[in-house]
Amino acid sequence: MQHDTQHAHHEHNHEHGGLGTVSWSMAAQATLHCLTGCAIGEVLGMVIGTALGWGNVQTMILAIVLAFFFGYSFTLRGVLKAGVDFRTAFRVALAADTLSIAVMELIDNGVIALWPGAMDAHLADVKFWLVLAIALAAAFAITVPVNKWMIGRGKGHAVVHQYH
Repeated sequence: MQHDTQHAHHEHNHEHGGLGTVSWSMAAQATLHCLTGCAIGEVLGMVIGTALGWGNVQTMILAIVLAFFFGYSFTLRGVLKAGVDFRTAFRVALAADTLSIAVMELIDNGVIALWPGAMDAHLADVKFWLVLAIALAAAFAITVPVNKWMIGRGKGHAVVHQYH
């Protein structure tokens, strides 16, 4: 009888999140994983957009698309290494990273768009790199609790853990 009660209690806690079981370190690690892909995509998008002489909007769109691409790619690579077929791995990457990357991109690009003069800073300007670093730090800080919440509910990066 006690076993049944404990089992029911465990399921009840899991349904309500079980946030006590998710460490801040785990959430930060998941966020850092997303941040790496996002940062690579952001910088590459800005470099390409600048090199092609594109305007701010086109460059930002490219940077966001590449941030999602690289964010998903990192997860895909890890899941595919576990021997999963591409379709399943792609679905896992979408489930694991979409909200995390979206929040990160919203914060990151919002900081850059709202920072006076940041959109007009060039790659050779210290201001560009300083604002980008601040924007990425803000995106990380705001996304960690989002990932903690999602992992605690069996969503986000929690879906990837079975493939590691």
